[in-house]
Amino acid sequence: MVNLKDYAPFTGLLIFGNIENLILASQGAVAHVNPYILGGLSIIAVIAWLLIGTYGTKVAIKYADYIEILGGIAIVILGIQSMLEAFGIL
Repeated sequence: MVNLKDYAPFTGLLIFGNIENLILASQGAVAHVNPYILGGLSIIAVIAWLLIGTYGTKVAIKYADYIEILGGIAIVILGIQSMLEAFGIL
């Protein structure tokens, strides 16, 4: 039985990770990537993260603060990169 309280420390990453997934998908659409390939890869990534999150939570719960900080930094960096690419700076 899954206890949702175990996932509470990772709520921020869940929310902002989904936003980042939308940003990356829009980058793929702008780059004219085949939508079927993009969709398939996105589904594979989501399933992989679901499995990692489901089975890794019990192991990683003691490192939740560090994981959230590193995940937040990664999301911000990818967001800045996508904005710079959208403006043609990169």
